[in-house]
Amino acid sequence: MFSRRTPPILLAALLAAAFSAAQAHEAGDWLLKAGISQVRPKSDNGTVLNGAVRLDAGNSTRPSASLTYMATRNVGIELLAAVPFRHDIGASGAVGGNIGSSRQLPPTLSVQWHFLPDSQVQPYVGLGVNYTRFFHTRAAGALAGQDLSLGDSWGLAAQVGVDVKMGERWFLNASLRYIDISSKVKLNGSQIGKARIDPWVPTIAIGYRF
Repeated sequence: MFSRRTPPILLAALLAAAFSAAQAHEAGDWLLKAGISQVRPKSDNGTVLNGAVRLDAGNSTRPSASLTYMATRNVGIELLAAVPFRHDIGASGAVGGNIGSSRQLPPTLSVQWHFLPDSQVQPYVGLGVNYTRFFHTRAAGALAGQDLSLGDSWGLAAQVGVDVKMGERWFLNASLRYIDISSKVKLNGSQIGKARIDPWVPTIAIGYRF
């Protein structure tokens, strides 16, 4: 982009202009982000049937979006939404293999603290609450033909992230959430155990400030 013949003063001016164009998030701003999120459940997802069967929930990747309101230059309030995630449910122990699948929506409301509102690179942390609704749960394999269901979940959610300014309005975003998701497992209407999903949720997105 720049040659050795570029005058140092001109180079400095161009760099200053590029950074000055990347304005800070201000109080009253709305930040709209759209990207991709992956729900990565922890490796041990609980047991059912008095511990005889261990559960294993698979990863799922879907488009996601979030909307953040900047209450101050440092404090943001964010709502995360996504296309429903689909998880295969595996089992080991007395019953093995794939035993079903379920879809879920995990809207998450967080309060964020943005450390460096005037910086080109703006790191932040967040803490909030998650509600996960499970639906379209299907039994398969050894449980085929039976009524398998997962109860909805409320839990805490923690977040770290960073916004990288690309201009006056646009920015790139990367974040990582940990969400406490625990669900009662029922078979033919009777509770048989609890699934502990507790996923890590990485997200990459592009954002627009308005």
